[in-house]
Amino acid sequence: MTAGALLLGGCTDAAPDASSSQPSSQPSSQPSSRPAPAPAVRPWPRVPPAEAGFDAATLRGVAREARAAGSSCLLVARAGRVVGEWYWRDGAPEAPREVFSVTKSLTALLVGLAVDDGVLAPGDRVARYVPAWRGTPSAGVTVRDLLSGVSGRAWTQDDDYAGLLRATDRTGFALERGQDAPPGERWVYSNGAVQVLDAVLRAATGEPTADYAQRRMLDPLGMTASRMTPDASGRSTNTAFGLQSTCRDLARLGDLVAGNGETDGERLLSRAWVRAVVGQPSQPLNAAYGLLWWLNRRGTVAGAFDQPGTGSPVPEPGQLAPSAPQEAVAALGFGGQVLLVDPTSSTVVVRLGDPFVSRRGADYSFADAARALEALDAG
Repeated sequence: MTAGALLLGGCTDAAPDASSSQPSSQPSSQPSSRPAPAPAVRPWPRVPPAEAGFDAATLRGVAREARAAGSSCLLVARAGRVVGEWYWRDGAPEAPREVFSVTKSLTALLVGLAVDDGVLAPGDRVARYVPAWRGTPSAGVTVRDLLSGVSGRAWTQDDDYAGLLRATDRTGFALERGQDAPPGERWVYSNGAVQVLDAVLRAATGEPTADYAQRRMLDPLGMTASRMTPDASGRSTNTAFGLQSTCRDLARLGDLVAGNGETDGERLLSRAWVRAVVGQPSQPLNAAYGLLWWLNRRGTVAGAFDQPGTGSPVPEPGQLAPSAPQEAVAALGFGGQVLLVDPTSSTVVVRLGDPFVSRRGADYSFADAARALEALDAG
């Protein structure tokens, strides 16, 4: 299994161009409607690396490696304090860019907010929110099945990496794919299955997923430069890919996970949901996968393309970042977009970059970002 296989799950070369910090003209980058302006947010303080327990020289080495890999930004923070922040090429603190499948991990947290709000339960059958599935082979699929990668939804590489991208109504396209297998029989990294969660969230919350995300997650966290995007129809929110964000904003999302749903002294998400998402593998088929988050657990590890019909290696024993704690988790996106969270040290590492700058950049991985953890003083 290659690092690239893990990161290609969000899009293909047909995806919106991530090389620009400005919104793309592609469907997934159209402006979404925004509720009230976000409240003022306290900036994170900057501290010297040594003050936060890091070796400065090691961190500089990690930054040099990130720059050589075509990165636009790298940020390292611990407990809400920035210990290192670098920008290259077209990167800038307030310049959002497409982060591809990092979107999936945000979607998992949005489902948790809906669970906390009492309008949704992970064991609910999707057919409760999608009436067209009632009485079909998909009737038994649950919300948790979609989050875990074991929904059994019909999958082909062409549908998932071309058809879905071309679809005017992406959620409608995903809902119509049908069923390949009963839930729980196999693990498949499926953009289409995750896109179904847009229909679930929209029906459960009574508002567009993008608006719910803005009101309940992005604005409260202070992710002021971030937004979920609609498809070309304007009816659906992209929940499998399409989030536009920055290194600083994603660091705040990571801090929420590191704090078990609490950030800056405020609880936004229940501890129980965060532990469900990243506390352990969500199914027995892939030790590296929680609920739309990648885990650093040892065991049988499958990547985005380790599934039937792809011609890729089969799942094998291993670990995504052997040098990092088993508790480390990550949101990963095509082209080496990485949000790494180490709850054991309250450390967050974010790396973003243009997928098309270099092959080396596209292969930037969980393990590469975890090198920043090696800068922590063992004492």
